[in-house]
Formats: sequence, structure tokens, C-alpha cells
Amino acid sequence: MTESAAGREEIWVEKYRPERLDGVVGHDAIISRVQSYVERDDLPHLLFAGPAGTGKTATAQAIAKELYGEDWQENFLELNASDERGIDVVRERIKDFARTSFGGYNYRIIFLDEADALTQDAQSALRRTMEQFSKNTRFILSCNYSSKIIDPIQSRCAVFRFSPIDDAAVIDRIREIAEIEDIEFTETGLEALAYAADGDMRRAINALQAAAASGGVVDEEAVYAITSTARPEEIEAMIERALDGDFTGARARLVELITERGLAGGDIIDQLHRSVWEFDLDEAAAVQLMDRLGEADYRISAGANEQVQLEALLASVALAANDGQ
Repeated sequence: MTESAAGREEIWVEKYRPERLDGVVGHDAIISRVQSYVERDDLPHLLFAGPAGTGKTATAQAIAKELYGEDWQENFLELNASDERGIDVVRERIKDFARTSFGGYNYRIIFLDEADALTQDAQSALRRTMEQFSKNTRFILSCNYSSKIIDPIQSRCAVFRFSPIDDAAVIDRIREIAEIEDIEFTETGLEALAYAADGDMRRAINALQAAAASGGVVDEEAVYAITSTARPEEIEAMIERALDGDFTGARARLVELITERGLAGGDIIDQLHRSVWEFDLDEAAAVQLMDRLGEADYRISAGANEQVQLEALLASVALAANDGQ
């Protein structure tokens, strides 16, 4: 293992951010369109929407690096709207940056991360600022939910929707990083990283670094332990017992996952949701299970006890199975 891998002095997510747009993986169609803007040096305002860890920030930084080279940090202002969400940020920091003089470039870039956290007043102020400084400033807005961005801002931007990165692209990237860092790994370990990441490249890279920190082989067992993720077969075994009407056996599996393994209820719900269509269920039964999953997920997110809600979920599935016998 290399010195950097052993010392953990760097966060690999930052270390391996792409320097160019062609280094962003999993979004070839989006990158192709954005690349055409950069090559013409004719960048519009951009809105990147999609789940966390899918390459929105990496794409914004790659744009700046291609446009400005070594000067990119002087011409690229990054703000996190979830921390700085008020109207004063738009009126002061953004306007100050937009007004400042610069040499050699047609415009500078303001990257506003988590823009869907901006208040309505702040978004209205941002709309006017985008108009006022459109000659020398380009805005790149990043958000998880584009529906929370007001229409006047969306209409001023070219909108790109980032989807979760497919497992094959995640595996290729983390294999490349593991080889650079001289980490011993197994193919099943890489597959487990992709499963635990669920389309989130940042989560996959962080999990790889955490698993490698132990100094051992990054295998399936190490990955599931470090990410506090249940194996797919464990989730399937639990729900299959409930589907067979064995509530006691299903509950025992659930208790093991929560109390002994420390899994969060929300994570178990997510993994169940991903596995529903892998069970041998007819369409009506699958729909009923999805309905129960949705109800449990809502109650947990509203603050209800996770274990109680998951046990209620298993109980309802077991009752339905016994009623059908």
C-alpha cells in the first residue's frame, strides 16, 4: 500500500475529482453537451439536478478547470446554499464577486450548491442578480430537487438531470483508484461497494478508503462491516420469512440487524425497497408490500420508532400471508 493510502492524509473524494470533463463518469450524454459549451466558450447558466454523489459538483469544477486552467480557483466561487441560505448572501457575497474586475476571461463562474435550500426571497433576489450580471458572470446551480427551484430561475438555465451512476461505472472507477493506491481487493468486494453505494460515487470512494484503512484486503466482508450495510441475502431471508407467515423468525432477523449490527431503520427500508422485485411475488402482492414499505418509511421519517415500525411492517406481511393460506 502506498504512503498516502497508509497515512490517510487525503480525502480520496477530493483527491480524485476529475481535472477534465471527460473524467466525469456515468453521464456521457450530459458531459457531451456541456463540453460543447466549453469548447465554444459560450457557457449559459446551468442547473444540475439529481441525487447526491452523482457528479454535479465534479462537473462544475471540471468546467472551471477547463475554462481557466491554473486560474480556476480565482474565477470560481463556490457557495453552499444550505449553510448560507438567506437573501443577504445573494445581495452581498454573490454581488461582490460578480462586480469584481478580472482579466483575460469573458466571465467568471458562481457555483451555488444545494440551491434548493435557498429561501423563496433569496431565489427571487438571485433571479435579478442573474439578469444584472449576465454579461460577465455565469451561474451553475446544483440541487437534489429541481421542483424547489422557482420557474423564473429554471427558465434562465440549461437544465441537466443527473441520475444515479450505474454499478458498472462505479466498479470501474473504484477499481482504478484501488490500483493507484496499491490496495488489495476482491471482485466481490468491489461489487459490495457498488451495492452499498447505490449509485452514489462519493459514498463508494469514501467506503473504499474506509475499508482500506484497516490494512487488510477490501473484500465483501470488510465492505459490509465498514458501511453498516446488510448483505442482500440477509434482507431477502428476513422478508421471505415474513412472506411465509413466520413473523417470529422474521423479527429475529430484524433484531439482529438493528441491535447487533447497528443498521439504521431507514437503511433497511432502502434495501428492502431495492429487493422487492427480486422476491417471487405476484404483482398484487408486490404492490401491497411496496405500499407497506412506503407507510413505514413515512412514519420513520416523521420521527416514529424505527424498530416498532419495521416490526409492524413484518407483522402486516406475515398476517397477509397467513390470511391467504
